[in-house]
Parts: sequence; structure tokens; C-alpha cells
Amino acid sequence: MLAQQILNGVVSGSIYALFALGFTLLFGVQKLLNLAHGAVFMAGAFIAYYCVIIGLPFWVGLVFAMIASGVISIIVELVAFRQIRKQVDPEFPAIVSSLGVDLILINIAQNLSNTRVLSMPFGTFPIEFYNIFGLRISLLQIVILVLVAALVGALVYYLQKTSFGRQVRAVAQNERAAALLGVSAASVYRQTFFIAGALAGVAGVLIGLSFNSIHFLMGEPYLLYAFVVVVIGGIGSVPGAVVAAILLGVTQALTKAYLSSTLSDAIIFSLLFVALLFFPNGLFGRAVLSAGGDRK
Repeated sequence: MLAQQILNGVVSGSIYALFALGFTLLFGVQKLLNLAHGAVFMAGAFIAYYCVIIGLPFWVGLVFAMIASGVISIIVELVAFRQIRKQVDPEFPAIVSSLGVDLILINIAQNLSNTRVLSMPFGTFPIEFYNIFGLRISLLQIVILVLVAALVGALVYYLQKTSFGRQVRAVAQNERAAALLGVSAASVYRQTFFIAGALAGVAGVLIGLSFNSIHFLMGEPYLLYAFVVVVIGGIGSVPGAVVAAILLGVTQALTKAYLSSTLSDAIIFSLLFVALLFFPNGLFGRAVLSAGGDRK
């Protein structure tokens, strides 16, 4: 029973990791909070749902949702951040602006769905279960773990082994110095917003499919979870976000199984306070877009 709940928590935590990685990527680069990230997450689920409804295969819907969510995220950057970023103190205006975009996207989804909770049609994804080492695991859980591992690995490779990744890390460290070296900060912002939006879109689809529930407000609780993951893991730390997300998922699963589902969020946020007492900069320190370890 315990091992089964831990497995369930790891699967949930891996999806949280996808969502939180985009959030920490954006904050690590631009040092501004994007409160519309939860709405992009929700948009991914809606886009995949409507793709399936019109008869497209689920995998086509997933890819389309991933790309479309990335494009929506770029639009968020254009509308909510591009001009505000030029201000002397852009933090608060950026929060208000991104919150406004968040409400616009939520309102669009609310009208599209007529405030209904949507569900993927039966048979969208094969319902198959396997017994592995005494654990009951579904085909969907296996696919989620493999897909998340592939996307996280691709992100780490992108940030650490490509020229654009070096540009991202340069802008995250010092935008002015990066500009003197010929790095276009505007290009970095656009591409990081696309990546973050694409990851959020995939996470939204996986959550919508896992719980068979798609709702116009579904992104808001996960935005709060992303805050917890980013703070506990360490702002800008890729491995920190992954570890903290899995820790959150396991904690949530064990709490619901052995205590009460109503206590889940209370325990999660209590862990946040405890973690900050002992690790003020997060479990992995203050690493700016690091895929390996702390930045000294």
C-alpha cells in the first residue's frame, strides 16, 4: 500500500515538475512572476480536448496543445511583459498585468465551456493496467513518466549543451552584460516563454487526462503548487524543481491515503514553511537556471 501510494505520488509529482519547470524558467530569466502561467496550463488541456472532440488522435491533440500553448505564452509575453519590463520597478506592474491576462484567458475558457467540467471521450487513451513488482501501474502512468523524463532531459540538454541555452543563462545572470556580448534579450524572452508555455500545456493535458476533468479554473491550484515547488527546490534550479515537485506529489498522495484529503494542502504549505526555516534559498540553493548544482 505504501509503495503504491509513493508510485502514485511520483507520477503526480512528475506532472507538477513539468508545470513548475516552465514557471521557474521564466522567473529565473526575467525575474518577474507570470501569474498567467496557470491559464496557459488550462489552455493546453482545453486545446487537446477540442482536438479530440473533432476527431483527431490524442497524440495529435497533445502535440498541437503543446505548440499552441507555447504560442499563447509568447502572446502573454508580448501583452503583459514586453513594455513593462522596461520600467525601473516592473515587479508589481508585471504581476497586475499578467493577472489581467490570466483573467482574460479564464473568461474565454469559461464561455467556451459554458462553465461545465469537460471530460475526454471514453477511449481517448487505452485503459490498461500492469502488475510490476507487486505494484499496480497503468499504461497512462508509464507514458506520463516516460514523457516527463524525456521533456526534462531535453530541457536540461537545451539549457546546458546548446548555444541558445548559454544565451539564456547569460541573460539570467546579467542581461546588460549579455547584451554587450551580442545576445538578444528579446529573443531569449520569446523562446523561454514558448518553452515554458509548451511545458505547461503538456502538463495541463496530462492532468486533464489523468483526472478526466477539464475546467476553466483548473490551472489556479497548480499555480500555487508551482510557487511551492520553485521556493522549496530553489529559484531557477532545474533539479530543485524536479525533486521538490516529486516530494510534493508523494506528500500529497500519502496525506490523502493515510490522513485526509482535506489536510493535503495544509500539510504541503506547512512543509514550505519548514523548508524555508532550514533552507532559506531552497533545497538546491540559489542556482540560476542550473541543471547540475548550486551556483556559488
